[in-house]
Amino acid sequence: MRDKYEVVIGLEVHVQMTTRTKIFCGCSTTFGNEPNSQTCPVCLGLPGALPVLNKQVVENAIMTGLATNCKIAPRSLFARKNYFYPDLPKGYQISQFELPICEQGWLDIEVEGGKQKRIGITRIHMEEDAGKLLHGDTPESSGNSFVDLNRACTPLLEVVSEPDMRSSDEAIAYLKKLHQIVIYLGVCDGNLEEGSFRCDANVSIRPRGQKELGTRAELKNINSFRFIKQAIEYEIDRQAELLEDGGKVIQETRLFDSNTGVSRSMRGKEEAHDYRYFPDPDLVPLVIDETWIEAIRTELPELPESKYRRYTETFGLQAYDASVLIAEKAVAEYFEACVALFDDAKSCANWIMGELSRRLNDNGLTIAHSPVTPEMLVGILQRVADNTISGNIAKKVFETMWQSGQEADIIIEEQGLKQVTDSGAIEKIVDAVIAANPEQVADYRAGKEKLIGFFVGKVMQQSKGKANPGMVNELMKKKLAFPLYGEK
Repeated sequence: MRDKYEVVIGLEVHVQMTTRTKIFCGCSTTFGNEPNSQTCPVCLGLPGALPVLNKQVVENAIMTGLATNCKIAPRSLFARKNYFYPDLPKGYQISQFELPICEQGWLDIEVEGGKQKRIGITRIHMEEDAGKLLHGDTPESSGNSFVDLNRACTPLLEVVSEPDMRSSDEAIAYLKKLHQIVIYLGVCDGNLEEGSFRCDANVSIRPRGQKELGTRAELKNINSFRFIKQAIEYEIDRQAELLEDGGKVIQETRLFDSNTGVSRSMRGKEEAHDYRYFPDPDLVPLVIDETWIEAIRTELPELPESKYRRYTETFGLQAYDASVLIAEKAVAEYFEACVALFDDAKSCANWIMGELSRRLNDNGLTIAHSPVTPEMLVGILQRVADNTISGNIAKKVFETMWQSGQEADIIIEEQGLKQVTDSGAIEKIVDAVIAANPEQVADYRAGKEKLIGFFVGKVMQQSKGKANPGMVNELMKKKLAFPLYGEK
């Protein structure tokens, strides 16, 4: 049934900025404080209170526009978006409509088969957030509703895409790329659970080959990538079943219930004229000259795509490794700190994606809270590189380091973990292993060369992992090639 239809998806993403103060007043934007403790006459919408634009919000918007290939408008306007809701104290939201700050951008995403697809960005505009409704006799129980206006006037960027996505996978790829960019820029913390990065998805379907767009439904404020994908998939199936049964899709706003996996109708979809937009008389037009734009451009951090190219071309990492390392800004920063101290990018990448990642996952930690710092990890890598310890012993050192916070050299010294590189001492163990395993020796010499692993393992076992594996392997092969003196 689905195969008969083409899916058309456009996304509206609300990016909550990480500024210390709100967009039009000096109130704090800290999350989780006592309800209504971060308000003033401006964000409460009291008569006579006038908004003053936060310069950092503008600069964040310009940065985001530059990072998403948008044109920055030399002149933009703030408008009043009029609607009534209990958590909107002024009875209108200050936003931008006809003249937004950024337009005509794009992001390239990777689609099925590793191909690149360009997703257009219609506009990025600045606006203030509304407050938050709490339902209950108290905010924690049921019965009544309360309004917390701490979030009112918090600065947002709304990023509106073109309807260029044709599957839920493409929508998620676009969202993840945008999410990654705003975190790299430092304009948003990207916390979906706290609502710092939330998405409305406009979904429609049309018969394949038809150019005219179908009627769309808007899925509101979904706060995880997994739920966004589920909501889009459900909406595609709902619309297809409706059309197959002879019904008609109506334009509406729908809420997705992540517990049931089902969406329900919330209200008819509003159009621009429903909001009666008009220029806000309390805010003058925003004028941005090229000098300001270029000054911000020079301060842009290295973005994920550029970092990916550097990791693959300069460091020589595989595409997969580079993708994993750049996926999170904090992981990339940890890797960069390691490489700055130890000139072996591949070893650094392997340990970060291997032992360190495993430990972090097991303990529910992010890399920012790792008890093993880049300097400590590099201490292990240096001891492996200079043959002080073997790779296996390095893992034991790491385990102790994670628990104790001690440096590698201290752990190696206290536990007597230095690698044995004395060829004479290793040769004695090799001879003993050969003498103790005559059947395996005969099989090896008969052509079962994979048994070399058995012999090396026995030597490593008897040396308690301290023997240099390379020396053991070389010496064992040499000894097995010719019978030992007195060997039967």
